[in-house]
Amino acid sequence: MDEKLGYLSDVDLFRDLSDKDMTELDRMTTITTVPKGRVFYQPEDVGEVLFLVKSGQVQLYRISPEGKKLVIATLGAGTLFGEMALLGQQMHNAFAEALDDCLILVMSRADLERLILNKPLVGLRMLEITGRRLNDAEARLEDMAFKGIPARLASLLLRLSAERNSPDITGLTHQDLAETIGTYRETATQVLNDMKAQGLIEIGRKRITIKDPERLAEVANS
Repeated sequence: MDEKLGYLSDVDLFRDLSDKDMTELDRMTTITTVPKGRVFYQPEDVGEVLFLVKSGQVQLYRISPEGKKLVIATLGAGTLFGEMALLGQQMHNAFAEALDDCLILVMSRADLERLILNKPLVGLRMLEITGRRLNDAEARLEDMAFKGIPARLASLLLRLSAERNSPDITGLTHQDLAETIGTYRETATQVLNDMKAQGLIEIGRKRITIKDPERLAEVANS
């Protein structure tokens, strides 16, 4: 089993496929290296539908007509994006940028549709993934509507820690965090410094370590 096939077999979306199916899936996908800082998907791009992050981190964001950036998600190894196109929801106004040197696997829309028609369980797994994405989006919208900046930032840190299964959140700048919760970098930095002073977190270069998750959760729920 080559490296790419081994990675595909670890993706939750394909966990119900047989060895023969996985060999066919290997043929459908291509793998590419994306250097840090490169925007590899833009709103006008068409054709590719499913991106699988093998290594590194990818940031999805939108730009408002006024030029303001809003981060939609920061995705790490083992995650995928682009699947909403199958539900008629294209990545309108969305950009995908490599925050690190990344390895990305790509599958075309036609191949993914063919796979779902032949293997309905893949479609069910995709609905599960999409459902979790929608729940996350609703939670973020609720935070933006009803919570202040400290609560939003605390919620984001706890969510990122849970996604990474680690108290360490790496690779994100204060600007990245600010753009994710819809505030200014200076405001995010001040709130982070306040959290540090309270003993909730430690701050390093592109690294935040959660020291007291229980008290941070109290802030998130305030």
